[in-house]
Amino acid sequence: MSIEISTSIRSLMMVAAVALSAPLAPNAYAIDVTQQIKEIENSPADGPNGEKAVLASDLKLTPEEIEQIKTKNATAAIVMHYTASDWAKAQMAGQKKALDELGIKIIATTDAGYKAEQQVADIESVMALKPDIIISVPAEQSATAAAYKKAAAAGIKIVFLDQAAAGMKPGTDYVSLVSSDNRGMGKVAALLMAKALNGKGEIALIPHASDLFATKERVVGFKEAIAAFPDIKVVDESGVGGPDFAGESERIASAMLTGHPTLNGLWAVWDVPTEGVLAAARAAGASTDLVITTCDLGVNISLDMAKNGYVKGTGSQRPFGAGYAEGILAGYALLGKEAPPYVVLPALAVTRDNLIDAWPQSNGDQAPDILVKAMN
Repeated sequence: MSIEISTSIRSLMMVAAVALSAPLAPNAYAIDVTQQIKEIENSPADGPNGEKAVLASDLKLTPEEIEQIKTKNATAAIVMHYTASDWAKAQMAGQKKALDELGIKIIATTDAGYKAEQQVADIESVMALKPDIIISVPAEQSATAAAYKKAAAAGIKIVFLDQAAAGMKPGTDYVSLVSSDNRGMGKVAALLMAKALNGKGEIALIPHASDLFATKERVVGFKEAIAAFPDIKVVDESGVGGPDFAGESERIASAMLTGHPTLNGLWAVWDVPTEGVLAAARAAGASTDLVITTCDLGVNISLDMAKNGYVKGTGSQRPFGAGYAEGILAGYALLGKEAPPYVVLPALAVTRDNLIDAWPQSNGDQAPDILVKAMN
């Protein structure tokens, strides 16, 4: 039996289309963003250096290739920038599933706490174990580059997710880069914001204060899409650097709500900072008309959405599918099989209307009971 990345892209598009054609609240909004969302899903953005986006669903290993990989008794290390999020857990679950299917043993998993110096130390520690594969997302592109290059020079095959280390080339220094269409995700979040606001209002943005390609793309995408709505004004923007993303975001959002009493909407770069935005909105007793959108699909922001709270939608990625693709690319590397330089998973639009159906498409498992119960 061959292995393919089969995230059922077509069914995901249908789920998203149904959700977007439905109203976000009992009163129907005049703005219909369904067509724009379809176009975003069908045309994912290219990679950081203009690499052509190749869908994860195009990755394939034959039964013969799988058996060949299994005979190598290969090992892998997972070197993460941080693991304290639902996204990271889903990502690593996808990696494990693919690696298990290929008979590749995970011998180390590290968490740098979003600190480049810690990740450099993690890479050095992992190298002592002599893994065949490293799957990793750099906490910072430049500060970690020398460590990754040293690992590559030692013959370790590297699969990057979300961004590659600075100065490294696909096919030479690393196998491939896997990412969601982060620009598309930002665009989706903006369109859902515009729909919920009926095209009018004052909004504030909380991006990621980092050079991480994935999160920078989300801001670019959001701004590109929201610019189509001239009656929506961005009145404030302040980035969150971490590592306490929720706490820092709460302080920023609180200041924004105080400084802009007529603020209608808030966007945060992913679900963990959005948890801080939610905390600030609740503490301030913000109007239930306040609209929050984000990217990613974690439990806490989903619970708020399920309860008809502030969160009206998210431009989600598919971390489980991305992790699975990374594992398959590890198999490519062991075979010496040519891999596409940039592998992408399209954005997924999620509102309350498709929340339960979209959860497994994003996170790889069924929606948790607490979320299902919150929908009732």
